[in-house]
Amino acid sequence: MIDSLQPKNRKIIHVDMDAFFASVEQRDNPELKGRPVAVGGSKERGVVAAASYEARKYGVYSAMSSVLAAKKCPTLIFVPPRFSAYQEVSIEIHKIFEEYTNQIEPLSLDEAYLDVTTNALGIPSATLIAKEIKAKIKSKTGLTATAGISYNKFLAKHASGLNKPDGLTVILPKDGPQIIEKLPVKKFHGIGKVTAEKLHKMGLFTGKDLKALSEKRMGDIFGKSGHYFYDLVRGVDHRPLTVNRERKSVGSENTFSRDIIKIEEIEAELANLATDVWKRISKKVLTGKTLTIKIKYHDFRQVTKSKTSPIPLADEHYYLTFIREVMDEIDWQKAPIRLLGISISNFDKNNEYSADIQQLTIEF
Repeated sequence: MIDSLQPKNRKIIHVDMDAFFASVEQRDNPELKGRPVAVGGSKERGVVAAASYEARKYGVYSAMSSVLAAKKCPTLIFVPPRFSAYQEVSIEIHKIFEEYTNQIEPLSLDEAYLDVTTNALGIPSATLIAKEIKAKIKSKTGLTATAGISYNKFLAKHASGLNKPDGLTVILPKDGPQIIEKLPVKKFHGIGKVTAEKLHKMGLFTGKDLKALSEKRMGDIFGKSGHYFYDLVRGVDHRPLTVNRERKSVGSENTFSRDIIKIEEIEAELANLATDVWKRISKKVLTGKTLTIKIKYHDFRQVTKSKTSPIPLADEHYYLTFIREVMDEIDWQKAPIRLLGISISNFDKNNEYSADIQQLTIEF
């Protein structure tokens, strides 16, 4: 019944630039072409913000410790980020998108959803539109992009990750539910490493395993997201594109399959959430000053603790130290906790700290 309600005629494209930051650096510096490049960090400290495909062959990826990255690839070249350059290229790319549709949901500088169900040029084929967009991006910027096409956002994004770099993959409505059944649970957006491990302990490994659960059971496991996952494992994702949205915060939260109470468990969960949030704000090139920790207890009482930093949370070491300060100000009650969350807000709209941010991110 739910499957029949899914609008089959939606045409969603997810465009994802290939190793964007690193590719811009290789384009602008011929000496870096064909060589393993890491943007951000250094051999001594910090975190990799982006890695070229040559570096990825050695197992180097974004959010990896720079020290570990250098061990994996001794010839790795570290370069400081140039966010203004990435922003300029991103603007060029979005102008190309706008030739086809105004239904655009940017996810970061290097990726976006496009709804081309109806489009400015009246082209009936989403595949043809995606091919044209990829060709124009290559012609105007010298960079490659990968596109995923399907009838909803989840499958379009999944498709774009199947054939990188410079790929194009289409998932048809008739194939969507079967593809989702085969997906490992860790591939579902909103299911992080910790949650995936807990699902594994429950004997749940794939979308098919989740599909066998009742909607009530999904609610018990995922809380308010239970209905979303119940539909999703059936190939249903009604989420519309969020167009022209001004981002107010970036965060991550986790509803646990069992309540936690020990401080060691709480700290471990917050550490995982902190890593996830840092990856997100780094990719989106955002810097905020207000940090919030959210706690929901077993009886659904909810408590939040916010604190504003005098300077932007642009350096990872300072960011983690600031989280510890906020944690130390919380009265951790001896009560079972069902959900924890961390978010960053109060973003700098005018980018007045951009020079300082760039200097700091060289080492993060």
